[in-house]
Amino acid sequence: MAQTPLRAFNLAEEADALNLISPCVALPEWTKNVVAQRPYDSLRALTESAAQLTQAWNRNDLLLALSTHPRIGEKAQGSSKEAVLSQGEQSAVNTRNSALSLALVQGNAEYEARFGHVFLIRAKGRSGEEILAELQRRLHNSPAKEEAEALEQLRQITLLRLEGVFA
Repeated sequence: MAQTPLRAFNLAEEADALNLISPCVALPEWTKNVVAQRPYDSLRALTESAAQLTQAWNRNDLLLALSTHPRIGEKAQGSSKEAVLSQGEQSAVNTRNSALSLALVQGNAEYEARFGHVFLIRAKGRSGEEILAELQRRLHNSPAKEEAEALEQLRQITLLRLEGVFA
């Protein structure tokens, strides 16, 4: 009988467990804390614990995590696990639509000039047009409100990726 991914995670050496979930987010402290709380009784227990650990994230965590995220509309380069995940998440953004691509480039530039970091959004399940509308809406946020929204998006991305690891 084959081991479930969760059981394998629970029994894995620490380094292997860290390796398995580190592509979910570029925050080594979060990854270490998730691994340290093993074993998990269920996938739900794992995701609830992981979600709880994301609540402590702050601006420094956001900026560190953003270091591995490409701009919306730009494909992540390379073949790392993080790049592959990002490519899949942004697959609905139609980069062949030149008007949409140009609007995303302009929006990204305006956002970065205003907030000092790349625009982050859970792209999975959203069209390029929906992403652009959110980018344009969030440009009107105060810096504090935008930081809170970006952190929430980071949480959503991280937890979706974590679920994907164990799917």
